[in-house]
Amino acid sequence: MTYTSIKNWSADERPRERLALHGARTLSDAELLAILLGSGTRELSAVELSRKVLSLSNNNLSELGKLTVADFKSIKGIGEAKAITIAAALELGRRRSAAEPEQKVKITDSKLAAGIFQNLLCDLNHEEFWVACLSRSNSIIEKFQVSQGGISGTLTDIRIIMKRCLEMLASSVIICHNHPSGNLTPSEQDKEITQKVKEASKFFDIKLLDHIIIAGNKYYSFADEGLV
Repeated sequence: MTYTSIKNWSADERPRERLALHGARTLSDAELLAILLGSGTRELSAVELSRKVLSLSNNNLSELGKLTVADFKSIKGIGEAKAITIAAALELGRRRSAAEPEQKVKITDSKLAAGIFQNLLCDLNHEEFWVACLSRSNSIIEKFQVSQGGISGTLTDIRIIMKRCLEMLASSVIICHNHPSGNLTPSEQDKEITQKVKEASKFFDIKLLDHIIIAGNKYYSFADEGLV
């Protein structure tokens, strides 16, 4: 099989040149990914190789973000360097979404509470436990990761949570973790940690507003269920 290298395409068809002239929004997902890959193989152009990468997730960028370096390397023509480049770009996109200005947002319900963590946790295939410290007006002072675990769980140290909340002079706190399995039902351990944080927070005159469980694009709120 032969193909025409991108180098031989006319200038107005090459992804890099088009991005420079017309902006990134004029390019397809495959063309943007091709710029990251830099080159294709003897059989496929960078754009065609990119389409194969996108096919791993049925052209769904959200699902693509859940894939690993090993998944990308399963495609012929994607080596370690290209696979790591893709993974790094997806992580940057995730962090950018998570870093959107949020300090001025007043947390008034579980949907807004879940939104603090959704982009951080929705694509992960392991569990992480996070905390958001809030001011007296329920705006976010800081959010931080407490622990990271495996597929089925993560350990959480109440002392670490309380220490950071006191340092930030938090008036209230929201805790959150994800369920990679997709099952939103809280475990007995989830309920136990909720009560421990609630009791510890009360001792320092800090209110536990909610415990959020993230599973993909869905969430479970302990507050909505009357469990905090």
